[in-house]
Amino acid sequence: MKIGEILSVIESFAAPELQEDYDNAGLITGNRDWMCKGVLCTLDVTPAVVKEALQVNCNLIIAHHPIVFRGIKRVDTGDSIGQVLVEAIKADVAIYAAHTNLDNVVLGVNNTIAGKLGLKNMSVLQPKSKMLRRLITFAPTDKAEAVRQAVFAAGAGHIGKYSECSFNSQGIGTFKAGAGADPYVGEVGEQHQEKETKIEIVYPFFLERQVVKALVAAHPYEEVAYDIFTMENVHYGIGAGIIGELEHETSEKNFLRLLKNRFDLAVIRHTALRNKPVKKVAVCGGAGSFLIKKALGSGADVYVSSDIKYHEFFDAEGRMVIADIGHYESEQFTVDLLQSLLAEKFPTFAVLKTSVNTNPVRYFT
Repeated sequence: MKIGEILSVIESFAAPELQEDYDNAGLITGNRDWMCKGVLCTLDVTPAVVKEALQVNCNLIIAHHPIVFRGIKRVDTGDSIGQVLVEAIKADVAIYAAHTNLDNVVLGVNNTIAGKLGLKNMSVLQPKSKMLRRLITFAPTDKAEAVRQAVFAAGAGHIGKYSECSFNSQGIGTFKAGAGADPYVGEVGEQHQEKETKIEIVYPFFLERQVVKALVAAHPYEEVAYDIFTMENVHYGIGAGIIGELEHETSEKNFLRLLKNRFDLAVIRHTALRNKPVKKVAVCGGAGSFLIKKALGSGADVYVSSDIKYHEFFDAEGRMVIADIGHYESEQFTVDLLQSLLAEKFPTFAVLKTSVNTNPVRYFT
C-alpha cells in the first residue's frame, strides 16, 4: 500500500492541525505516493534507527520527535541530523513525526502514561478552546435527514459521549433562479418558496474540509447556503496533560516506587515529600513545566513530567510533589502506541518497533 494510506491512520487519530505552532510534525522526508514495504516506529530518529530500518526492509520511519524541529540552513553529514537526512533521502526512506498533535489528543501520549499508572476517572489537564466550529445550513425538509446523516458520517455532531447531535428548526426559504440556473425546485425567473429545515451541527475544526465536502455532495440544491462560526467553547478531548485518580490511595513513597517500577527508572528527581496520601495524579509526557500551575490548581497530589528546571521545582509550593522522571522515560511507551494504532488497522503488514535505545541521557549509579 502507499505510505499515504498508512499515515492517514495516524492522522485520523491525531490530526496534524492539532500540533502547536512551534512544532514540525508531519512528513519530513519521502513521498506519500511511495509504496510502503514496512514501518519502523521509534521515539527519535538517529543514524542507528535509519540503519535498522534498512536492515529490516522498512522504508517508512514513524517517530514521535521530529528530526527537523527548527529550520536548518545546511545539511552537514558531520552531525547526526545531517547524517539522518542524507542517509534517509539516499535510501528512499520516508520519515514522519507525530509530535504535539499526538500529545494533544485525549487518547494519545498522556493517556498511555496514565494507563501505565492505572489512573481512573481521567480528563485532559489543560483543554483547549476554539477547537470547535458550528455549521449552519438550510435544506428542503424532506431532504434534511439525508443531509444530516452525510455530515454526521464526515465526523460532525459529536459532543462529549454523544454522537449525531444537531439542532433543527423549521421555516420558509425563498429564492428566484436566474438565467442559466438549474434549480432543484421552482422555475427560472419566478420566486419560489420552500419549506426548509435549518440544521446546526458542531465539529472539530480540523474536519472542516471533509464536513463541507459531505454537505455539498448530499445537498440537493445547486447552490448550497451555509455558515461556519468559530466557537469559544472548550473541547475537553483536546489539550495538554492528563489528570486522574489512583484506584487506591497510597503513600508518596509507595507511589514513587510504583513510578520507578512501571517506567523502569534509574532515578526520580522530585520535590520534598509532604507525608500525605496520594490519590490524584497529573501527568505530562516530555517537557511539562508549563503545566505545574495547572496541576496545582487541579488539586493533584503528584505531578509527573520531565525537564523541570531547578527554579521550577519551587513552584510546587509544598502543596504538591513534582516528580521528574526524564524526557525519554516519560514518552518511551509512545512507540507502543504508534505500533498498536497501525497493527490494529493493518494486522498482516510489517509494523515494527525499533530495538535501538535512542535515549541520549545515561545515569552513573
